[in-house]
Amino acid sequence: MREPLAGLSTKTLIRSCADLAEPDTSGADSAHSAAVYMLRLLARRIQQLTTEARDLERCIRDAVAAHSPQLLERVGIGPDCAAALLVAAGDNPERLRTEASFAALCGVSPVEASSGKTQRRRLNRGGDRQTNAALYRIVLSRLRWDQRTRDYLERRLTEGKTRREAIRCIKRYVAREIHNLTHPPASPPIADLPEAA
Repeated sequence: MREPLAGLSTKTLIRSCADLAEPDTSGADSAHSAAVYMLRLLARRIQQLTTEARDLERCIRDAVAAHSPQLLERVGIGPDCAAALLVAAGDNPERLRTEASFAALCGVSPVEASSGKTQRRRLNRGGDRQTNAALYRIVLSRLRWDQRTRDYLERRLTEGKTRREAIRCIKRYVAREIHNLTHPPASPPIADLPEAA
């Protein structure tokens, strides 16, 4: 059984296993029949779960696009991260008046860790951990695909920051960007027009 399946890519291997012939249960080789049965069963389950995952991702993408389509246009923000950020922010924008409050909610606000002559800030262990994880995935995507983010990281590292501290700074900037996208500033009140003479 191994020879025809050896060396296949994952997608081709799953398709080949799902298409295996129905095992002969009346024969003497019950181990072979059981292996074929399990391979078919597992491959078909993988195909079914993959289809369900794609459907769910499409639903999440549609929901995010209906609420905040500008999030999906940004580098590194996929439907799952955008959904986590929107769930954390909620439908009550009055709750998060400033981007600093959104950063604290996400757990990316700086925490003083200075002592003596050392002046530094450390990672915030508080806040919503799912949102913090979403911001971390966005930062990793941007470090891979966005040159400006890589340049910023290099600049922070040359300033003497550790990689963790530099990533915390990037997460803070991403939180600010997302807050400004999802909570646009209120338009200033229109000044009273002078009465016509």
